[in-house]
Order: sequence, then C-alpha cells, then structure tokens
Amino acid sequence: MLKCPSFDHLSVGAMNSSDPNSESKKTNQAPKVGFISLGCPKALVDSEHILTQLRAEGYAISTDYDEAQLVVVNTCGFIDSAVEESLEAIGEALDENGKVIVTGCLGARDSLVQDRYPNVLAVTGPHATAEVMQAIHRHLPKPHDPFMDLVPQSGIKLTPKHYAYLKISEGCNHTCTFCIIPDLRGPLASRPVDKVLQEAHHLVQAGTKELLVVSQDTSAYGLDIKHKTQFWNNQAFKTHMTDLAKGLSQLGVWVRFHYVYPYPHVEELIPLMAEGKILPYLDMPLQHASPNVLKAMKRPGKIDRTLDRIQTWRKHCPELTLRSTFIVGFPGETEQDFQMLLDFLQEAQLDRVGAFAYSPVAGAKANALPNPVPETLQQERLQHFMEAQAQISADKLRQKIGQRMTVLVDGLSEDHLLLARTTADAPEIDGVVILDGADTAQAGDFLEVEISGATEHDLIGVPLNSE
Repeated sequence: MLKCPSFDHLSVGAMNSSDPNSESKKTNQAPKVGFISLGCPKALVDSEHILTQLRAEGYAISTDYDEAQLVVVNTCGFIDSAVEESLEAIGEALDENGKVIVTGCLGARDSLVQDRYPNVLAVTGPHATAEVMQAIHRHLPKPHDPFMDLVPQSGIKLTPKHYAYLKISEGCNHTCTFCIIPDLRGPLASRPVDKVLQEAHHLVQAGTKELLVVSQDTSAYGLDIKHKTQFWNNQAFKTHMTDLAKGLSQLGVWVRFHYVYPYPHVEELIPLMAEGKILPYLDMPLQHASPNVLKAMKRPGKIDRTLDRIQTWRKHCPELTLRSTFIVGFPGETEQDFQMLLDFLQEAQLDRVGAFAYSPVAGAKANALPNPVPETLQQERLQHFMEAQAQISADKLRQKIGQRMTVLVDGLSEDHLLLARTTADAPEIDGVVILDGADTAQAGDFLEVEISGATEHDLIGVPLNSE
C-alpha cells in the first residue's frame, strides 16, 4: 500500500495491520520485511537500494504489519517536525509489529532514537544499505537460494514506473548555519560518473521516461574526486555536472536537475537546455536575498549577480523554468531584509517558489544567532511572501494559455482527473496540467496539448488531434 510520494516529505511504504491470516503466511512464504520510508528524494533512493538488495536476496516486501516479520523505518531528521514524524512512525511500527530496524538521517542521532525506543533492533545512519542488511540478517536470516533473476537491473523503485530519481552524490561540504545535513550525511562523496550513467541507462530500459537528478549539492558533483574521468559507452566523461548532463542527454528521456547551487559552471547547462538536450528547468535553492541574512546563513550573498545571471540565462533559453526555496524569519532578519526579499521576487520573476518560516534545528549553528524573529511575525512575513509569489506564478500561468506543449501523463488524481506535467513541472512539488478529453491516455504517455485555461497553480490542457 504505497502512498504517492511528496517531494518535500515523502511517506512511502505505509503499512496496515488488518490480515487475520498473517501467521500462516509468515511460515509458508519467503521471509517478509515491512518498509516505511520518510524524507527527501535522496532518502527515497536509499530506500530503493535497500529494497533492491532485499529482493536480490530473496526476501519479500510486505505492506502489512501483521504479515511482516520485521519492519525497517527509513527516517528523516532535518527539521523538528520531520524528527517527530519519524519518531512517531518508529513508535507505530513497534506497537503494531514489535521488531523494528531504524535507518536514515535520524539514525545518525542514534541516542535520540534509543532513548525513546530502547527496544529497536538496530539503528544505522543514512546511505547504510550494508549495515541495514547486516541487521536484517541477524534478526531474519536470508533465504537459502535467492532468486537473482527476479530483480530488474534498475532495482526496486518506489516512484511510478515513468519517472525515477537519480542520486549522484552523498553529503555536502557547505557549512550553512541553518542546516545539519553534513553532520547527518557527511561530506561530499560523488558517485563515479560511469556508474551513474549506467544506472540511468538501466532505468530507461525499464521504462523510465523522466530522470530527476538529485543530491545535496548537484553543482559540486565531482569536486571531491577532482572531476575524475571515467568511460561509459566508449566515451570519456568527467565526473562533473556538465559532462553528466551531456551523457544523460543521449538516453532520449526528460532529464531534470534539482538542488543546483549557483556555481559559475551552471552557465554550461543553459546551451544544453536551449538545444533541447536536457529540460529547461533549474531547481536552485537561494534561501534569501538580503546580503546580511545570507551572510548569517553562510550562503553566497551577491544577489545582484544572481539577477544578472538569471536575465542572461533567459535571454539564451527563453523556455527556462526557475524554481527556488527561501527561508523567512531567519534570526536577525529585519523589515528591510524582508523587503529586499520581496523586491527580489518581483525582479527575478521566478516560476516556482517554495518557502518556510525558520525553525530551530537541533545542532544547527543558527540557533545561537541573536535577535530571533517572533513566530507570529514569521508567519505574517511568510503569508505576505507567498501571496506575492502566488500572483507572479498565476500571471505566468495565464501567459501560457493558447500555447502548445508536450506533457508527460502521470495518471489519475484521487478525484479521477487525468493529470500530466509540462517540462516546467517536477513531480509532487510543482503544478500539473489537468487534461480535458484524454480519457485513453496512460501514465508515461507523452501528449501534445493546447493550454486552454489556468488556475492559481495549475494548467488545463486539451490534447491535440493526431493526424
């Protein structure tokens, strides 16, 4: 019973406890492991790796607490609300099943888990497939003869078949004062480019139509290994974001880049977008526009330079979609700082924006900064910010009415509307295209549509007759 993933907070592998015949199933089938995955797409990929290894070794995956012989919970530990949700998920799994292995970002703070739940079987940190499997082997020995041919080369995926996240590195070398990801996931550790391209190739062979490149800092890809050159498909590729993009562009599917920080070499992606080799889409977390706040965050502070670059990118690639995220109410943020952020929104005219009010994260250096912004004022600013951006986004959507676009069909919504996405829309975090009159379309289909209408966040499209 897999829930549809949400980009900012995934809840995958939800389980139930409603099978009265579970005891007989436990003894008559392969050993069954329940799995709950929380967190970001990077954590989702960790979950996929563990599930792939489980299937490779002959384990079965259960969506029922009673049927499972133990449960793995992949946790999130970034912000307080995510920590609490992870702890609640662990508690529920213990109550319903009793045998629980904890992994993921919250697992890096093992004392926090074990203090509340001393009876968990094991606790590991993030990207720890081997350690999780060792714990499973201790408490639920693997089958004697695993069926390797039952596992596709692309591995077990928790996303719909037509799109997949492609994680290219672990960890991060930045020291942003609001973030503890480096403490949880360690320093930057890039995957060899040939391994990434081979995984992408397998995914496309398995039916993937869209690859979403993710990491903590995609622009830094390869810095830790000095952009080492590897060979794939008889071609040389540097372990570098630009070469990776060129390699992925050969696979004939949509390629979308996330978490692209504004390093100088981002410019190298724009010609590839203009030529249609990768999607004209950049997810670039900027966090703020005030130099004072950015300095307090330990983030790059040349916002005027960023505006100039955005104008240049759009000049060379008018179809470019820019998504960003911002923190409102950071400690020390003044009314002048906040106004600078609002002014930036109007100048930058970003297509997609996410924002949240600053909240202290245990272990973050920002907790010690002076002049915290009162919560009520944070919420007022956040509402003002989102209202300003909503108007910008709505205006941009209305400008698309009458245009013809290629969309990728995602499937039916809960209220039975057929939904698709344009190149400007990443799954679960951006808008959708509500299709009118495409009853026979299936998830993973590409359609040509004409945009006939727009709401505040989404578009309405009519499929064009094929002749």
